[in-house]
Amino acid sequence: MKYFLIILVFICGLTSLALEMCASRLLGAYFGTSLFIWGNLIGLILLYLTIGYFVGGRLADRYPSEQVLCIITATASVTIALIPFVCQSILSWSVTGMAQVSVSIFYSSLVGTMLLFALPVTLLGLVSPFAIRLLAKDIKHSGRISGSLYAISTVGSILGAFLPVLWLIPTWGVRRSLLILATLLLAASLWGLRPRWRPSFSVAFILLAVVTLVVPLGPLKDIPHLKYQHESLYNYIQVTEESDGTRQLILNEGEAIHSIYYPPTQDKILTGWYWDYFLAAPYFNPGFTPDKLQRVGIIGLAAGTIAHQFTEVYHHVPIDGVEIDPSIVDVGRKYFDMNEPNLNVYVQDGRTFLRTTQEKYDVMAIDAFQQPYIPFQLTTREFFAEIASHLSSTGVVTLNTGHTTTDYRLEQAFVNTMRQVFPSVYVFHVPNTFNTEIMATMQPTSLETFQNNLSQLTPDSTLGQVASEVIPTVTEGHAEPNGIVFSDDRAPIEQITDQLLLNYIQHS
Repeated sequence: MKYFLIILVFICGLTSLALEMCASRLLGAYFGTSLFIWGNLIGLILLYLTIGYFVGGRLADRYPSEQVLCIITATASVTIALIPFVCQSILSWSVTGMAQVSVSIFYSSLVGTMLLFALPVTLLGLVSPFAIRLLAKDIKHSGRISGSLYAISTVGSILGAFLPVLWLIPTWGVRRSLLILATLLLAASLWGLRPRWRPSFSVAFILLAVVTLVVPLGPLKDIPHLKYQHESLYNYIQVTEESDGTRQLILNEGEAIHSIYYPPTQDKILTGWYWDYFLAAPYFNPGFTPDKLQRVGIIGLAAGTIAHQFTEVYHHVPIDGVEIDPSIVDVGRKYFDMNEPNLNVYVQDGRTFLRTTQEKYDVMAIDAFQQPYIPFQLTTREFFAEIASHLSSTGVVTLNTGHTTTDYRLEQAFVNTMRQVFPSVYVFHVPNTFNTEIMATMQPTSLETFQNNLSQLTPDSTLGQVASEVIPTVTEGHAEPNGIVFSDDRAPIEQITDQLLLNYIQHS
């Protein structure tokens, strides 16, 4: 009995941490990933475990039986096995229901987490105090026994932190990973059940194993026109395709389009969206002509919309594209024709890339989002100083961010930050969207130069059409006295973004 109990404690420790990792991926597909989402997830998991420890100690004193413990863990396995089949309905309801009563994304994810994980995690919390009660026959050895069991549980939790991230979720997907965990936990519980119950639970174990390996689960979310889905190390990736062949890359909660692709039959380069604005960046420099653009860098390559546009407009200019998720790169090449010979792809974090490359760029485009958040390390004064060190003497950096109809705090914080590094900063409000394009130049420049350069382009040309898009929207950006400046030490971008979202919900 002792060794079976130790194995059960180990499996429960593994399962509890693996559930947390799987929960982050489930929530990410509906609410994105941010400090707030992680905060409520970790906080609630700890709350459930606390309740489990409290109840488990008292229940163990009243019913000190391995049969009771194994019933608890077997029940936990069943509740875990139900999550893959109910998560879509619960999380979709949480998103739509909370939006209808104007509650922010934090509380929506809170409700979803409570409904999905409260019971299984609480039941797992019962295990350690129960196991200590069963093994501690002599009070003289209770400290050693409890320490050993908690150490065993923690070793299981360490494995549970790495196993889903490095193997289970990338290989099997998050829902099938939950089924694997449920199957493993049920198998570890069979030894302690009453003999007359074992056949029923054994049948349940076999059915669960069959479901895990055979039964198709369909997409994680109900997405119209879905052509492809994949759960990578970083994202829940979705590709949609319209009837005319237009494809869109959607990540995680699906509130934004990260790349768009038009088939060759449409003979279309411009999107009418913020991507087009990047093409105008070099025209802040006096006397600029397309042949003067020598190299372009892109941080947040996604599936290559910006790279494709620069390739078509600037005649195969060398482009270095940085994308942290290798699975997105694969999707870009397979579904978005991201195979330009002038495009060099680097699968890295943007800051890491800047520290390792020696290249200089005439344009550096930043379009990295974990929607709706820009990763904080790509927003700071130190980051823009690194960007400046990799720009040519006439280089331009351009960044995509956002605003609401009444709240411009986020874009103003970026203007404040970028003015710490660059002499001239400009703001573009993309019409009929919440996108703000911000451009900054290495040399002092002027709106007059920018507008004059663009006005000389042929109106029917691609760049001429870009000019008609951007000229009416550009204003000069001025730093706010004593305003927020993002730094590596303090970059409250998620708090500001959440405040924007909450204000928008409350006023819509």
